[in-house]
Amino acid sequence: MRIHLSSVFVDDQDKALRFYTEVLGFVKKHEVPVGEYRWLTVVSPDDPDGTELLLEPDDHPAVKPYKEALVHDGIPATAFAVDDVQAEFERMSGLGVQFTQKPTAMGPVITAVLDDTCGNLIQIAQQDE
Repeated sequence: MRIHLSSVFVDDQDKALRFYTEVLGFVKKHEVPVGEYRWLTVVSPDDPDGTELLLEPDDHPAVKPYKEALVHDGIPATAFAVDDVQAEFERMSGLGVQFTQKPTAMGPVITAVLDDTCGNLIQIAQQDE
């Protein structure tokens, strides 16, 4: 068994696609119309056949309160691995990305938390070697 698909709820699929590709560096894998929304996934450019991230509309009534509670409590919706958290923090800060947590050593990892502009906090993490 392996993880094939994960999702993050977003308030605007177009805005999310721009952020997740232009800022985070993912690439679009699938874009299929489904009613008023799309089945819209992105993948790592380093692993185009790997795990897909679904940019899922947050239209369900339970989702917005859930997202708001996570953000209020500072809890990331998901986490992505990076080689160098400090370098990504500097690169993305230069692009105007807002961080709620600067790079911080936490045991065997270094993490930072950013606002994805689509209603979520996202953690980036690096194995501290």
